[in-house]
Amino acid sequence: MRALLISPRNENSFWTFPEQCLFAGRKTVCPPMGLITVAALLPPDWELRVADLHARSLTEGDWEWAEIVMITGMMVHRSSFKETVAEAKRRGKIVVAGGPYPTSMSEDALAAGCDFLVRGEAENTLPALLEALKEGKTRGVFEHPEKPDVSTSPIPRFDLLRFDDYMVMAVQTSRGCPFDCEFCDVVNLYGRKPRLKTPEQVIAELETLVRLGFKGDIIVSDDNFIGHKAHARALLARLTPWNKAHGEPFGYWTQASVNLGQDLEMIDLMTAANFSHVLVGIESPDVDVLAGARKFHNIKNPLVESVNNITRNGLSVLGSFILGLDGEKPGAGERICSFIELTDLPVATINSLQAAPNTSLWNRLISEQRLVADEAMTGEGTFARRLNFIPTRPESQILGEHGAAWDHLYEPSRFLERNYRYHVAMRPTRAAMARSRGEPPPKRKVSHKLSSRQKLRALRAFARLCWRQGVRSSCRLKFWRCLFGILKRNPSRFRKYVVACVMGEDMFRIRAALHQSMNAIAGNHAGHARPAAAPATSLAGEQS
Repeated sequence: MRALLISPRNENSFWTFPEQCLFAGRKTVCPPMGLITVAALLPPDWELRVADLHARSLTEGDWEWAEIVMITGMMVHRSSFKETVAEAKRRGKIVVAGGPYPTSMSEDALAAGCDFLVRGEAENTLPALLEALKEGKTRGVFEHPEKPDVSTSPIPRFDLLRFDDYMVMAVQTSRGCPFDCEFCDVVNLYGRKPRLKTPEQVIAELETLVRLGFKGDIIVSDDNFIGHKAHARALLARLTPWNKAHGEPFGYWTQASVNLGQDLEMIDLMTAANFSHVLVGIESPDVDVLAGARKFHNIKNPLVESVNNITRNGLSVLGSFILGLDGEKPGAGERICSFIELTDLPVATINSLQAAPNTSLWNRLISEQRLVADEAMTGEGTFARRLNFIPTRPESQILGEHGAAWDHLYEPSRFLERNYRYHVAMRPTRAAMARSRGEPPPKRKVSHKLSSRQKLRALRAFARLCWRQGVRSSCRLKFWRCLFGILKRNPSRFRKYVVACVMGEDMFRIRAALHQSMNAIAGNHAGHARPAAAPATSLAGEQS
């Protein structure tokens, strides 16, 4: 069987980072991990191709070669998913769908033309699909009542990827999150009990990447890296010596809950293992809003203190915030901006809330008759012009604050100042602190040095940054002042500072795009205003 495994085109959003990809000379950010995990579960005699449509377009040769098309996608891929399914069916292909979007909105995916649909995770569901194909069946929906044991999950088929297409690679060490935030679909998709890969499994995946020649950063794509702290510690205890023994070929990014900021030992273990960045869901500085959304772990400890602890101990925080949660008062956007300025976070995403299917929030909105069915899950991501529900304050107010927050935070001069303060406050690297104490550098195996091609890419990226922000920009003098200031005051964090400057290019792009979006919103609301719903705090309180 010849199977074409397709990841749909990404919608334009915070997560696509086109400017950063351009600077790095790459096509897109991260590979489709679900697809290459599915590929490892397919029969060994099948011939496989992976087509990531955000990196490369499908060719006539791909379509002619394929006997079966297997397509995945998240909610943000909805539009591209449907277009791709329609094209596959026009060409007479068998279409199998799976992943978060087909799982959450199965009827929608089937209506798009899929022949087979796999709901849930592939490890324990795919065998039923393979049996149906073997029996000659032409349609079916497959689901397993239990979540799979990921300690049996195979090494993903990294060999099917073109590494030069991607800024980073990815591995996964666990699935699921112990928290139950009302708006989050992780619990619905992957459960509250984290399911864990063994440290040996993770090391085997990393060794596979080394063998295949990948060097660079890796996203540890867990729902919450510290969701099971004992597992995280055990993994880090193995990872640190492995990194050093292999010349530290990788740096790591991940996602974790904000309570990481109250565990200084964990932060230290992560930085020792070469973790550099962590995405943190902060959501809102308003305690009552967090309580209504069941984000209690963000209330338990002071948010500013937690974020500052993570930063000052060597991890860069990418903050995520939400506007439009129930019970939110006017001025929430300004309060988010104040929080970001107080913690000096250089890069943060502010999202207008879209209710995700089958979450607790989705079900509550249905019961309150507040879900807007014809606009549900628009897939517009960062640039959504409508909410898919009736909020507790005017929609135009929420979307206006959303655009104003991006406008304020990513005014270039303000961004550079914040970025500078943030990295000046971060502690130096371990190597720099050792040098300051007159200690010899740690002994390591010969490092996986950058190739000449990688060095040239890095040089070109830095030159492009200097041209964009140091020559063409109206704040060019501030750019140079901050750049040389970092070299003087915290030189070991120079690379992190430059990476954040490059990320700023994408933030400036979003800021400009939202200006256009806000104008469109203003026009739409002039003739199509939707009222705010009556507050639903009593119901939210009961569910809390």
